[in-house]
Amino acid sequence: MRPPNKSHESLLVLYITVPLGIIFVLVSTFSPEALSLSQLPSPWRLRFGFFPSPSSAILETHSNISIAINGPSFGSSSLAETESSYSASNGSSSNALEIKGTVQSDISKNNESDGKIEVLSRVVKRYSKLQKVEARLAKARSSIREAALVRNLTSTHQDPDYVPQGPMYRNPNAFHRSYLEMEKLFKVYVYEEGEPPIFHQGPCRSIYSTEGRFIHELEKGTSYRTKDPDQALVYFLPFSVVMMVQYLYEPGTFNTDAIGRAVVDYIHVISNKHPYWNRSLGADHFMLSCHDWGPRTTSYVPQMFKKSIRVLCNANTSEGFNPRKDASFPEINLLTGEVEGLIGGPSPSRRSILAFFAGRLHGHIRYLLLKEWKGKDGDVQVYDQLPNGVSYLSKLKNSKFCLCPSGYEVASPRIVEAIYAECVPVLISDSYVPPFSDVLNWKAFAVEVPVKDIPNIKKILTSITQRQYLKMQRRVKQVQRHFVLNGTPKRFDVFHMTLHSIWLRRLNIKIHDFDSP
Repeated sequence: MRPPNKSHESLLVLYITVPLGIIFVLVSTFSPEALSLSQLPSPWRLRFGFFPSPSSAILETHSNISIAINGPSFGSSSLAETESSYSASNGSSSNALEIKGTVQSDISKNNESDGKIEVLSRVVKRYSKLQKVEARLAKARSSIREAALVRNLTSTHQDPDYVPQGPMYRNPNAFHRSYLEMEKLFKVYVYEEGEPPIFHQGPCRSIYSTEGRFIHELEKGTSYRTKDPDQALVYFLPFSVVMMVQYLYEPGTFNTDAIGRAVVDYIHVISNKHPYWNRSLGADHFMLSCHDWGPRTTSYVPQMFKKSIRVLCNANTSEGFNPRKDASFPEINLLTGEVEGLIGGPSPSRRSILAFFAGRLHGHIRYLLLKEWKGKDGDVQVYDQLPNGVSYLSKLKNSKFCLCPSGYEVASPRIVEAIYAECVPVLISDSYVPPFSDVLNWKAFAVEVPVKDIPNIKKILTSITQRQYLKMQRRVKQVQRHFVLNGTPKRFDVFHMTLHSIWLRRLNIKIHDFDSP
């Protein structure tokens, strides 16, 4: 037998394999599965960082995580470029707020042509809690700006309790929209550090009552207070300057260094224990004081003086009060702690006194007022001390205009006393920013008299026509709700208006999350 012919065997193998090869190529080329991207991972899996690639790299910088993914080869294709990233700040949620990206694939077909396939993948950017807070604030700003375009004298928003209207508001619609946004978004975190009586409490009676009442309401836990500091828009420094003066100040020395050290130490404690002060340099923190030394107390911490929101009765622009970041706070003298009997008065036709003031010599402006008018005119009744048997409250309620001169400092409780008595207030001061001036148009319901015009008070007041006076007096009655101290705060009262002033200042700043890319 002859040995087998190897050339015939080779030909036989060739005849069998070549057709099979051609069939395989044709099937692989024209099959719809050939270009399928089903082997790519789901973009929603990328959100959580799950990608079945052995070459995935995790890059971590501080608390930020960036995941760059290089995918595996699939089929006969080579993945030339894949871009995907995951950005997360410490404490961020899993919500994806930005999705983008491309996958490019170069494919060779029978060495004849190159094709490029571009597929949307997902790049997930995670917002930190602060960034989400700032996003909500940005939306509120936009809503308020849109409302400000409406120039009607009446708000267009529905409200079961009160609809701002009239010229005593700079823009009723913008104010109302802002107030409603505040009710939805505003949260205050009260630092728990510090011990009473210097911290967490204040006087609820006397000339400093608004300071104590505000601290009390926040400590009590209103709907605006949050226990989660990451959800807060502002942070309250709960020290009372009045209580500091009472317990730390040595009378007669005029040395406030002990008060200053207490404030410096407090900021040192909260800035080392919490990240929030250092994050904003104090810009989203606020303090509140009705004491004359409130501004001086903040000067011991330069960042507080220059950057923090200072809510002050002593709103004196010549002493560093900045209306863009600081808020004027009404001074209210509640001898009993209650407002019953203080609010209301006779109709305008029953008010027989043109102008009234009673108060002791307390600063240069009062000296000029007493010198010019004390006991000299029956229409402009000015006293340093009322005669026995004469009621101060009765005098207020029987006067058309109530004189409100500054004392040693610019604020005066007589402004709110006049508003309570439905008497048109006459503000006599220099460099004073009245409360809620960013919302209220004081010229519509009050008279502002520069100090140099004290001799011309009667001439100024008598030049106001009866019709003008009646309008002003009606407006005083309408804005009265914004100055009332209620036992339980009510919408649009002095507690809520003070919060709104703080809310507006917070809207003016944007805090950046330096921990996020």
